[in-house]
Amino acid sequence: MGGKNIKVENSDKKLLHWDRFRQQIGFRTSLTWCFLFICVLYILYSSNLILTTENQKCSVCLNASTEERLEALTNVSSTHLHLVEEVEDEPVERPVLPQRSQRYDTELKHIVFGIAGSSSLWEKRKEYIKAWWKPKESRGVVWLDKRVMTRRDEGLPEIRISGDTSKFKYTNRQGLRSALRISRVVSETLRLGMKDVRWFVMGDDDTVFVVNNLVRILSKYDHRQFYYVGSSSESHVQNIHFSYAMAYGGGGFAISYPLAKELAKMQDRCIQRYPGLYGSDDRIQACMAELGVPLTREPGFHQYDVYGDLLGLLGAHPVTPLVSLHHLDVVQPIFPRMNRVKALQHLMQSVKLDSASIMQQSICYDKKRSWSVSVSWGYVIQIFRGVISPRELEMPTRTFLNWYRKADYTAYAFNTRPVTKHPCQKPFLFYMSTSRYDRVKKQTLGIYSRYKSRAPYCRWNMSSPEKIDSVVVLKRPNPLRWQKSPRRDCCRVLPSHKSSTMFLQIGNCRDGEISQL
Repeated sequence: MGGKNIKVENSDKKLLHWDRFRQQIGFRTSLTWCFLFICVLYILYSSNLILTTENQKCSVCLNASTEERLEALTNVSSTHLHLVEEVEDEPVERPVLPQRSQRYDTELKHIVFGIAGSSSLWEKRKEYIKAWWKPKESRGVVWLDKRVMTRRDEGLPEIRISGDTSKFKYTNRQGLRSALRISRVVSETLRLGMKDVRWFVMGDDDTVFVVNNLVRILSKYDHRQFYYVGSSSESHVQNIHFSYAMAYGGGGFAISYPLAKELAKMQDRCIQRYPGLYGSDDRIQACMAELGVPLTREPGFHQYDVYGDLLGLLGAHPVTPLVSLHHLDVVQPIFPRMNRVKALQHLMQSVKLDSASIMQQSICYDKKRSWSVSVSWGYVIQIFRGVISPRELEMPTRTFLNWYRKADYTAYAFNTRPVTKHPCQKPFLFYMSTSRYDRVKKQTLGIYSRYKSRAPYCRWNMSSPEKIDSVVVLKRPNPLRWQKSPRRDCCRVLPSHKSSTMFLQIGNCRDGEISQL
């Protein structure tokens, strides 16, 4: 029994020593693996630093197999890749633009007009051009389809004949092939090689421009960049049929010089791709779309796709410079009892005094007589019985009809309000009669005479504007108004010693001044 116990104890001791030995070996093995792992990490870390340093020295280091694959796929050798990388690493010289307050020193001499005309309508339409053209200042060309009789000293731009467009396709059954000729006006004007040109402005021979306001608008944009500036039609149906992204040629549009150069390079090929388009302006827009240049909208360019009386539109002109008027042959003269040309010449009297403020609306209230007064400076004053909010007065009344006779008022591209049927709410109209500049007081003085139409009978127990024969408007010219944020001028009713005359003062709004009764 004792011997067996001794053997058991000896065997237990051996097992214990063996376990301890295995533990020591396992610990040493772990230390060894741990050491090896740390060594591997160190080697990898060191090699990574080396590779990173090499990559910084040469950003495109390709092995031979990679270079061969690239050559096979792209047919570009590694030598070419290194050259491209070296060029990209060189500092790129970018043009340094002068620091300005987002305005550029564009003047009328920097603008060239391209006017699309028709020989059959020239004798009539040239009178529109005379109304706004400045012979010694304006630059441009009228492009006609045939030669016409001309006279010296007519105060008109140079006349040229458009190039032959018979090689171009035209498949639109409703349009005229003259659209091809007119669409090339800007490119043909560019090829004349005029010097110091920043903008090309296109319009029709029945488009009337307020050139000073055109300069103000274009001065906001960098003429060294690609710009296509204009506006849409007043008719929603027109814009849907053609494009809201298109500048309508009748209202006129401007193209910066570098964009005109790019257009001229590709326009003939572009025209061939769109034989089914209707007019010239949609062909221009199609080419602009290929060039990737969107329309920069300026609501002062007016296509005026309407019929009837422009009173509602011009009496509530948006707060933006009036740049152009169009379709004067199909609307009534803007001043009653005058022909269209005389009415334009009459308007230009106010334009010469303060072009920045022409047609700008002001709203005020006569508190004693409870009248609402809306002034479209240089054009018309409307006096209403009762209180009409500025929100309503700045919305054009529908004195005009849609370009599509079957379309109703919902087919305009802007909000309108109906002409009132209530006899007491009919406006009394006072059209600009005479205007002059007072050099002593440094202000313009305009006299607006009442349009003597028969006033409807009204039962309201309040004073009637029918007793007013004329309105005198005092205003200081403000040529820098569009260099500030847009805002309507404020209107103030002044005391009068004559019951038949109303006096108004128009100018910048004072602190806290608003249009309210």
